[in-house]
Parts: sequence; C-alpha cells; structure tokens
Amino acid sequence: MKKFKLLLEYDGTAYQGWQVQENRLTIQGVIEDRIFKITGEQSRVIGASRTDAGVHALGQVAAFRTESRFDPETIKKALNALLPQDIRVLDASEVDNSFNPRDSAVKKSYFYIIANQRESSAFLYRYAWLVQQQLNLKSMIDAAQVLIGTHNFSSFKGTGSNIKNDIREIFSLNIKRFWEMDFMTSSIKGEFIKIRIEANGFLRHMVRNIVGTLVEIGRGRFTADRIQEILKSHDRKLAGPTAPARGLSLERIMY
Repeated sequence: MKKFKLLLEYDGTAYQGWQVQENRLTIQGVIEDRIFKITGEQSRVIGASRTDAGVHALGQVAAFRTESRFDPETIKKALNALLPQDIRVLDASEVDNSFNPRDSAVKKSYFYIIANQRESSAFLYRYAWLVQQQLNLKSMIDAAQVLIGTHNFSSFKGTGSNIKNDIREIFSLNIKRFWEMDFMTSSIKGEFIKIRIEANGFLRHMVRNIVGTLVEIGRGRFTADRIQEILKSHDRKLAGPTAPARGLSLERIMY
C-alpha cells in the first residue's frame, strides 16, 4: 500500500467547500472521483484544511492511499488530465504511511483580499470583497496586534463546529494596503487591502470572522481597543460579521 501526497491549487467559486457532502459538488469529492477512475479504488483523500464553500487555495495539501503501481508523476499527470480546469495538482510525491496532512502540519497561512474602492474589477470579483467605505488601516492594524499569540478564539468560531478545543496560536497577522494587483501580463489599478494570517491552526470560519471584525473596526463601528473585550468574552455575538468566502485563499501548509 502506497501513500501519495498532493499539492493542490483551486478556484473554489463553483464548489461547496473541500469536504464531501451528499449531492453537492466539492473539491474532495471531485478528486476522489478522479482517483477512482485512475486506480479503480475508492480512496479517501484527506486534506490539510477544510476550506469553506467559495474559498480558494494556492497551496492545499492532501494525501491518499492506493494499492496501484503508479508512480507520483503518473498520478499527477493522470489527475490533471481528468480534473476540471479550476482544480490543479502542482506536485505529487510518495510519503511515509504516518504522514497526515492535517495532524502533521505545524503552520498554516491564509490571506484575504479586500477591494477598498467604489467599484471592483471584472477580473477580481471572485477573489476580493468589495468594501466601498474607506477603511482606517491604522485602527485595523492596532486591533490585529491583540490577536497575535495563543488565545481562546471561540469569539471568532463559526456556528456548527464540533471542535472542543478553541485554543490556537496566531504567529503573525499582517495588514497592508496596495494600489495595483498583477494579473496575467498587466496590472489592475485600484485600492486593495491584504490581510495575511499565519497560525498553528484555525477554527471554522475563524479567518473570515476575524476579517469581518477588523473591517468593522476600519469602518469605525468598533473601536480598536474593543478587540480585547471581544477576544476575552468568548462570545461570537460580540464580534463582527463573517466576511464573504470569495476573498479568502489558503496560501500554504508548513510541515
């Protein structure tokens, strides 16, 4: 029995997230279907992060077992030949049976893109949240610093999660404004904000709920120092709304 590790990228727009759901199109479901077509085996594909519906990935990691004799390069080529164009295998390798994409990870990073302007580019609406009101970047940065470190993040946990341990460590939380975004051989002009978070793990909707809260602070609806109260309350109702999925991308999994 072999175990293969896959490095994946995907545009999550058309999918109901990573995890298999009955009668719904998901990333995991599509990959498992294509593996079955290649190997004839019903292989469970385990992902490092269960991205939500509409969330994208530049560096998702997954693994599956197979009794087939295919080598990693053959698996990569065969999958890319059968997968839809919005899911790509960037790399495939054989790993030790003890490797678990989720449990073996030591760091994960996500980033979120906000288009802070009146109108969004036709080429970015799938990948950025259009926030028309001018945001106070300094207030957002000040609030973000409170979240760095080891905390109980239940105030930022989405409903429906069955995870009992809400303790996570955020290693870095950076917020930057920029005025153009590279696209193909050109650049798209505008006013953009990138929020990048690196942590040892994330709760359900945690990044989107943090982003939604920081945007409320940027709008002036919350003061920056209120983030401390929200964090310590362990009460989701005190935090801001959940930011739309389309602006979020899984950047990298580190082992």
